[in-house]
Amino acid sequence: QVQLVESGGGSVAPGDSLSISCAVSGVTFSNYAMGWFRQAPGKEREFVAFVNWSGRNTYYSDSVKGRFTISRDNAKNTVYLQMNSVRPEDTAVYYCAATSKGVKGIVMVIATTSEEYEHWGQGTQVTVSS
Repeated sequence: QVQLVESGGGSVAPGDSLSISCAVSGVTFSNYAMGWFRQAPGKEREFVAFVNWSGRNTYYSDSVKGRFTISRDNAKNTVYLQMNSVRPEDTAVYYCAATSKGVKGIVMVIATTSEEYEHWGQGTQVTVSS
């Protein structure tokens, strides 16, 4: 059974840093690209960051580019999201997701929509407030 379990969420002040992680089991982790999404109250789920199967290629939404860093450790079956200089508008439930779409193909596929992902975690709350 595939499981994605996020951890590390919490409450932080604006300008602080926070790191969240997602442990994956039940699949061969390196066969999947990973993404982070978030959903704020009353808003649709939105793409945050993408990392390919090897970890060498990443992609970010404009709203977090330069502040957030996605990474993965294939030996630990874990993907991370380092969030720096957080803002109140970063407040949301953060979800990790896994996709096998185009993984290891000739042309790398950068998956930025929810529909492209096959497996999801349960989410972890991040609250940014003074």
